Amino acid sequence: MKHEVAKGRGATLQIEGRFESLERERVDDGWHTADGELPPFKTMVTIDSAKSVIQRNDSPDLPFSLSLNAYRGCEHGCIYCYARPSHAYLNLSPGLDFETQLFAKPDAAKLLRAELAKPSYRCSPIALGSNTDPYQPIEREWKITRQILEVLAGHNHPVSIVTKSALVERDLDLLTRLARDDLVQVYISVTTLDAELARRMEPRAASPRRRLQAIRMLNEAGVPCGVMVAPVIPFLTDAELEQVLQAAHEHGARSAGYTLLRLPYELKDLFRDWLAVHYPLKAGHVMSRMREMRGGRDNDPEFGSRFRGNGLFADLLAQRFRRACGRLGFNLEDRPLTTGLFKPPPRNGQIDLF
Repeated sequence: MKHEVAKGRGATLQIEGRFESLERERVDDGWHTADGELPPFKTMVTIDSAKSVIQRNDSPDLPFSLSLNAYRGCEHGCIYCYARPSHAYLNLSPGLDFETQLFAKPDAAKLLRAELAKPSYRCSPIALGSNTDPYQPIEREWKITRQILEVLAGHNHPVSIVTKSALVERDLDLLTRLARDDLVQVYISVTTLDAELARRMEPRAASPRRRLQAIRMLNEAGVPCGVMVAPVIPFLTDAELEQVLQAAHEHGARSAGYTLLRLPYELKDLFRDWLAVHYPLKAGHVMSRMREMRGGRDNDPEFGSRFRGNGLFADLLAQRFRRACGRLGFNLEDRPLTTGLFKPPPRNGQIDLF
């Protein structure tokens, strides 16, 4: 199969999802068209007519039980994104389809308000960005994440946000309102400080410098914004762990976390191909070290180890993170988001008189 690098896109393969019965491959049919220039991959957005938007999980290694995703697929094109295999459920490729064939939920705010109004609803922080980035480029036009925040702010509902986009600055008016009552926590994901590596690895995300600026702007505005060093990739980004934490601290972050690269399902093949195209001399070392940290496998789905890994190198990484956080003063305060201020929306369109 021919490797292809599309400008502004992350995946180098358009592989079939694991539920497909057919596999397609480009071949030379004698008309000299196989190596011809293909049309560029354009972003296409389809309406997702969801009936509900709050997802619930009982995973013991996630810090939240409720999440909400305004979009399916993500235009950032991060090659390491663990959500890529979810596109297989839509009969689309976890490769370039994931970053070009997107689905938006324009009714998300309306559906959210209806779910918050149910008598059975129990307030718990809702996580935005658990699967795809709530501030990916199409959010500039669709503004679904902003509409969701308007609902949450209007009813004093706690929310956590993870993003690698500086677009989060657009919603400072809502975030500062939430922050005054301890109703919001933002994390900016910074994978590397190397702009060239970031361009290849996460082509349509904000640059590392711009993400650090967003951390500073949010914290100076009173919105608690930490840093997620995620994912850590052996031989590509792991050496930068302390430098990323240092830079984030200098820009005002006081909370931090990290996760090890995960390679579920089709992502294993996508990531291997991306390594072969962009970093062929490191590819073998990266995958060998990943298997050492994953019990001899490319991926470890087990709770408790899937985010951190196992073995000597995983332990060393965790130790480096703890020491750097201790030296810089990260994670000294544990201020849970407030749930007691939640005001449910009125049911059946009735006006709340009190």
